Amino acid sequence: MRSVINAAAGNPPQRIQAIDTLRGIAVLGILLLNIVSFSLPRAYIDPSVYGGYQGWNLTAFGITHLFFEGTMRGLFSLLFGASVLLLTGDWRRSTAPQDMADLYYRRMIWLFLFGIMHAWLFLWFGDVLYWYALAGMFLYPLRKMRARWLMVIGVLLLATLIPRSIIKVVDASTTEREARAAELRLSSGHELSQQEQGALEHWADIQRWRKPDSTEVQRQIDALRGGYLSVFSELKPTIIAYQSTILYRGGFFDALGMMLLGMALLKTGVLTAERSRRFYARLALAGIGLGLSVNALELIALVRHEFSIVAVLKWGFLGLYYDVGRVPLTLGYVGLVLWLCQLGWFQYARRQLALCGKMALTLYVSQSILCAFIFYGFGLGWYGQLERAQLYGVVLAIWLLQWLASQLWLRHYRFGPLEWLWRSLVYWQPQPMRKSPRQPLQASSPNIY
Repeated sequence: MRSVINAAAGNPPQRIQAIDTLRGIAVLGILLLNIVSFSLPRAYIDPSVYGGYQGWNLTAFGITHLFFEGTMRGLFSLLFGASVLLLTGDWRRSTAPQDMADLYYRRMIWLFLFGIMHAWLFLWFGDVLYWYALAGMFLYPLRKMRARWLMVIGVLLLATLIPRSIIKVVDASTTEREARAAELRLSSGHELSQQEQGALEHWADIQRWRKPDSTEVQRQIDALRGGYLSVFSELKPTIIAYQSTILYRGGFFDALGMMLLGMALLKTGVLTAERSRRFYARLALAGIGLGLSVNALELIALVRHEFSIVAVLKWGFLGLYYDVGRVPLTLGYVGLVLWLCQLGWFQYARRQLALCGKMALTLYVSQSILCAFIFYGFGLGWYGQLERAQLYGVVLAIWLLQWLASQLWLRHYRFGPLEWLWRSLVYWQPQPMRKSPRQPLQASSPNIY
């Protein structure tokens, strides 16, 4: 393994820092989305449920939906795929040590356990570490595949998500239509058939989940403002769903598809800032232009239909055109950031973001710990107390805290605390942690973990 690290360290530092910069943006940006799930009941997908969806609250939803929905997770997945090649050295067709497979799968097993602890101990039901570990199990045999085929397979995996969305929309639309017809027959004094009664019950189930009434919303708020066991009991079914049905119905293919694209982008020199400034400018314009256009049409449709159930399923999170918008937008952001990385005036911001990127695992988990303390009842108990727009004051405070912590920590240590723990567990011995007095703040070796 040391040979792999040494080989990677011979590459130009700015290329590795470009990857860390992207990782820093991803780990900070993901909080813009996750904060809603930590703080408001059932409002992540549908802002009309709770937290306000007019005025500044609608503006906050519109900005996050337009610019950030799915893109920060997409960046995370791209970079995770690239890290496989950084770890094994296959991005430069170098020779990896014979025990690399053993090290790699130990790495995935420990990440798998981190994900379980993150979800079940720190109570973040939206954990992606568990997903990434399972998807990562399939990446190692594909690491030597040509970039072209990695990209084709990645796109095909992402395309498998579209039929799932179509099925959900068709089911909801059909059920709503049949339920409305059954209600009309019932109001006219007609007896309902078994099929009509089933349509009414099915539509009631959909409404109960998608548009819960005030009683159900308040019940969830009270549960999550209780003690640790109360919060655990309330979130347990959602954690189970995210680590089972949601994962196997789409999350696995989402993660694996983006990871394969990340491997392809590293092999073609895109993620290492090797391409020309013109290339990155074109990638940014094309990706952001297409992605924002699709997202804008979705947002307009959601507002026009007043966030109805069918509209949310069709145009909202994981809707019919979700990946058509977020995948190009994610790639566009890669182009924009790496174009900026080649400009002199951006260098200070790049270095600060790279510091956060070098501690991405630590920052990601610490966001969950901080949000659990702020919003759940065993901490400050702010769950359900802030409107959507107000949440972004909390985001700014957490960003500032994490940036300062990254600055101070990396002055003295080579890795973040969880990055160090992960490395040490993979090798089953403590890894060197402290920097030598003359070691610079920005090391040239890649942040493999």
